[in-house]
Amino acid sequence: MQLLADESVDYGIIKNLRILNFDVLSIADYSPGIDDKAVLEIAIKTNRLLITEDKDFGELVYRLKMYHKGILLIRMSDLSRSERLKVVPSTIKDFFTKLQNSFSVMTSNGLRIKKQRRE
Repeated sequence: MQLLADESVDYGIIKNLRILNFDVLSIADYSPGIDDKAVLEIAIKTNRLLITEDKDFGELVYRLKMYHKGILLIRMSDLSRSERLKVVPSTIKDFFTKLQNSFSVMTSNGLRIKKQRRE
């Protein structure tokens, strides 16, 4: 189960995903400072689900119609860090297959998964 973590993702989440045996490539380690389009290209090239806390990826997908292998936008700033460190990895583990090829948003109220049409 392969993931690409954008720089915006808390490193504690990355660490906990690795404990759950996810193969997580971190942009912060791999290529810090690159733009969002380059991040998306890496996710596609390496066939990884992209996890991010950056809303700009929604614009890339919906307005610019950019292709992706799946994006999970984490919007949980209302939860404590310790809660996010538990909830985010366990949700990714439980829903990984459904998150692939979808644009999903995770909030403290739940997970919305929208399958992307491929043209």
